[in-house]
Amino acid sequence: MKDRVHWLAMHGFVRAVSRAAARGGDPQARLLADPTVREDPVGFCDELHARGPLIRCRVSYLTPDHAVAGAVLRSEDFRVNSLGTSLPAPLRRLEERTRSRSLHPLQPPSLLAVEPPEHTRYRKTVSSVFTARAVAGLRERVEATAEALLDRLTAESGVVDVVERYCAQLPVAVISDILGVPDHDRARVLEFGELAAPSLDIGLTWPQYRRVSQGLSGFDNWLADHLARLRRCAGDDLMSQLIRAADDDDQLDDLELRATAGLVLAAGFETTVNLLGNGIRMLAEHPDQLATLRGRPEAWPNAVEEILRLDSPVQLTARFAATDTELAGRPIRSGDMVVTYLAAANRDPKVFEDPHRFDVTRPNANRHLAFSGGRHFCLGAALARAEGEVGLRAFFERFPDARIAGAGVRRDTRVLRGWSRLPVQLGTDREPAGSR
Repeated sequence: MKDRVHWLAMHGFVRAVSRAAARGGDPQARLLADPTVREDPVGFCDELHARGPLIRCRVSYLTPDHAVAGAVLRSEDFRVNSLGTSLPAPLRRLEERTRSRSLHPLQPPSLLAVEPPEHTRYRKTVSSVFTARAVAGLRERVEATAEALLDRLTAESGVVDVVERYCAQLPVAVISDILGVPDHDRARVLEFGELAAPSLDIGLTWPQYRRVSQGLSGFDNWLADHLARLRRCAGDDLMSQLIRAADDDDQLDDLELRATAGLVLAAGFETTVNLLGNGIRMLAEHPDQLATLRGRPEAWPNAVEEILRLDSPVQLTARFAATDTELAGRPIRSGDMVVTYLAAANRDPKVFEDPHRFDVTRPNANRHLAFSGGRHFCLGAALARAEGEVGLRAFFERFPDARIAGAGVRRDTRVLRGWSRLPVQLGTDREPAGSR
């Protein structure tokens, strides 16, 4: 009963209001409730750009503009807030009373839901472990993991689900390896991540809500056991180092450590699964771009930036005005919400020439906002870029004739964009396993 009441307060009300508003054309509501926007956001992006840099919606402002979105993400005048903040007061109080005790990525003490000084303290602790040097040293591990997974696929014939067999396996293996997750637990971590991915969305259906709750609860319990195990028998992995860093001078209490470690682990593979799946789909459908990369392999890093730009694994994020301010020439009142639609900002024709064209040599592809910006810039961006570059390049070097073998199934999420299933014919011009 408590769960049902919480769903009604947090999601049921929003879902009903959004569906009605979407029928009336409200842009923010369409992001939540219009399935055509999720399936093909390109036309929607064009509609928004035609309406100007800042659009007043029923309960928020929405910006598709690259400059405005970047300014909001970097500004001290706009802050993140916890899930449910924008609900009407009676529903907000009801949501708070019926909320689960499981950690949630959009509730404190998650890095995604706090601001300085807490955010500074949490991020400093993580950054002390996930240094640029540490991430750079992971490249060989990513390459070895990719090759091992591709070796298994080489013996396959016919059509495979490349998300299940490769896109999901590579990042979860890498992040599990560096965070000390035992081999026998990796399938569970992947399952928890899949169940909990819609937790970033609002307006979930009741069945979605139940699955998310199951995933968050399972992941929370597993994570507590995992951290306790590493405390008893610490290793050289980065999670053990994070525990030691958190314990030094009581930098993080137990709840803060679990929230921070859990976010690092989940974010370490969730968005990268989407990057790899989106990239394989796009490259397989654009053989001219693959031909360019074969002739200019040094362009692979830029190709990853272009994939991130065109099919952003994270589609949108929201900020709240901390004070009365001005944005795009319009007055914004304290407490107003601004949704930065990253997918549209990354296709802004004022910044990207012919913005819907896929061009792996695009000179300013890295100006995308796929990793957010400002103090909430993605901590794992360097690792995601490395996994994207290595994972995509290795896949198409091994399977140069790979082609899409069906429509595939998009993930049933709004904030995250990727493939749940993607059938791929690996091709016939493959070397036998063990001949490489």
